Amino acid sequence: MTAAHTPETHRPLRPAVFHILLALADGDRHGYAIKQEVEERTAGAVRMGPGTLYESIQRMEGSNLIEESDRRPDPAADKAQRRYYRLTPHGEAVLRAEITRLANVLDYAKTKPVLRDLGRA
Repeated sequence: MTAAHTPETHRPLRPAVFHILLALADGDRHGYAIKQEVEERTAGAVRMGPGTLYESIQRMEGSNLIEESDRRPDPAADKAQRRYYRLTPHGEAVLRAEITRLANVLDYAKTKPVLRDLGRA
């Protein structure tokens, strides 16, 4: 793997890219399902319009983070024009690296006196 293709070269991820990768961690999804998953998981705090979503998907395909999937959950009940996407092994490695980076930042933030109560319920 060249330096240009290591997970670290993608960090930090743009929020839209992170949320798309996270939505695809559960399995293949079409664009609209990705959008719905992100909005539901973030309680509406993150909303992606079609431009942001599909431009991000296109760039992510070009960076080998995701790829189009030919598998369809229920071909008979699904719209033929829908394109499904899945994580590539590289995309999964990038997602894992970003989650580790964010966890480290959060751990560090918890050492600050004013923020020590973060994560306590």
